Amino acid sequence: MEEPLDHVPVLSRFPQAEWDEDAGALVVKPEDAREVAEWLRDDPAYGLDYLSNVTGVDYLETEKKERRENPDGTKEMVKTTIPARMEVVYHLYSMSGKCGPLVLKQLLTDREAPVATSLTPVYRSAEFQEREIFDLFGVEFQGHPDLRRILMWDEFEDFPMRRDYVEPDDYEYEPTPHGEVLEKAKGHLRDS
Repeated sequence: MEEPLDHVPVLSRFPQAEWDEDAGALVVKPEDAREVAEWLRDDPAYGLDYLSNVTGVDYLETEKKERRENPDGTKEMVKTTIPARMEVVYHLYSMSGKCGPLVLKQLLTDREAPVATSLTPVYRSAEFQEREIFDLFGVEFQGHPDLRRILMWDEFEDFPMRRDYVEPDDYEYEPTPHGEVLEKAKGHLRDS
């Protein structure tokens, strides 16, 4: 089932999409994601009828250094700032064609208030996985039929899978302390 899929026809059909060679992924903007996913599912050449998994990825702002050669033949080190962003990554397969995956990414450029397009209307298996990404990364999925927390309690105010998440220093944030949090709570009670 690991037969690679040709991405060139997808780029011809959707010129606004990009191919990320390093990741081997089709990158789309959220406003195009549903149309691209429906086409990949319905087009007979692809027939990507199975979504195996969805995940969120959080990138803080980074600086990339690379050595470039100038037109005069000299080389120099160039620094490029890569802005903070998030991605929602989908792995699509064709069960009937026995091929895949085709990796589809939604690029979310607003890391502080990330918004993606839900693919649950296209792939039912995305429902709980998008809820998990909403709960742990804070990604809002437009068009999701039941977007609410799935792992954290309703009063929890942060997103623990974000790269800049800081664990609270008190035990009261967890409604039923256990593990390390319970040990901190016991220590706090002994000290008072």
